[in-house]
Parts: sequence; C-alpha cells; structure tokens
Amino acid sequence: MTSNTSYATVRQADATDEQVVVDVLTEAFTNDPLVCWLFPDADERGRLQAHFYRPLINHPDGEAYLAGQDEGASVWLTPAAGRTADEEQGERGSVFGESGARLRALGQALAERHPDSEPHLYLPCMGVVSGRQGAGLGSALLRHRLERADRDGLAAYLEASSPRSRALYQRHGFEDLGEPVQVEDSPLLWPMWRRPAIHGSKGEQR
Repeated sequence: MTSNTSYATVRQADATDEQVVVDVLTEAFTNDPLVCWLFPDADERGRLQAHFYRPLINHPDGEAYLAGQDEGASVWLTPAAGRTADEEQGERGSVFGESGARLRALGQALAERHPDSEPHLYLPCMGVVSGRQGAGLGSALLRHRLERADRDGLAAYLEASSPRSRALYQRHGFEDLGEPVQVEDSPLLWPMWRRPAIHGSKGEQR
C-alpha cells in the first residue's frame, strides 16, 4: 500500500525491504539516549540494534512502512490480548549479552504499563535518518497509519523516548498515559495513548 501525503510518499514495506527498515532504524537511533543506555558499547550497538528490530519487523501481527526515499521507517503491531511485544523482547534478552538484563528490566516495566483493556495499534519504533530529521517524514508515517486507524475506530499506543518525539506524537493526537517510565538510571519514556478521531477529524491536532 502506497500513499502520498503533504510531506512524503509512504509505502508498506514487504519481505524484500527488511534490511532497509533495519538500516533506517539503526541509523536513526544509534545516538538515541535510550539506545545508548541499552547498548553502551558503541562498537556493538549497531549489531544489537538489528537483533532488536528484526523480530518486530517480522512479527506476525506487524506492519512496517517506509517514507520518502526510504529515509524514514515505522513498525506497527496489533498485540495479542494479554501479551505485549515488550514482554516478548524481554524474553529474548539472552541474545544481547550484558545488555540483556537492561532489556528484560525495561521490557517488564513497559509491559506493566501497556494497556490491555481494548484492541489497539502499538508503535514500538519509528525513526528517520539523521540527515532528514525534521523534514516531515515522521509526520507522514504517523498520518498514513493513523488515518486508517481512525476509519477502523482503533486506538493507538506508544512510548515516546524523548521530549522531541513526545511533542511530535502530541501533535498527532496522543496524550500522556500516566507518569513516565524509568528503569534504574535510564532515560525517561512517556507512555502515550490516542483514541480514534471521529466526525471527520483526521486525527491530527495542530
């Protein structure tokens, strides 16, 4: 599925795009404070990031999207009732060596906050390569999937990992869901929830 927005073209990634999505997300988050906390060894960070992203991209209930000239990427999941992707990633902690303990702790903390009272979309990761951040690709990715969620009457959930991303999500209708999450000395993460827009709204607040 491909759509044109006022910012960029967005298309749904297929199996042949897996490495492209991995590369975009890895580059986008290589200097992100949370990723640096999870994977402090800079020499190993890219490899461990790829281990983290691939199961999300290949999740049976997942959809991946690319924006622009494959400069932005997002992954959306529809979690099964009673189970979250945070828990699944935490259980894979042994793959990550010394970083596994931090992943497990963070996964558990996020799973405890992940709402399970109604069906919803979950956005575990969305990123734009450094040279294109601020060019509207993140907004294009959000708008593309949220417009369909609105038509389907589906809520959405995410955890913002920076004040900048939190502000972006707020512009697209997300609101804070309780207090921020922090594990040990990790950066803050803001759980956020968005109800589907109704009455012709495009699910965007400016």
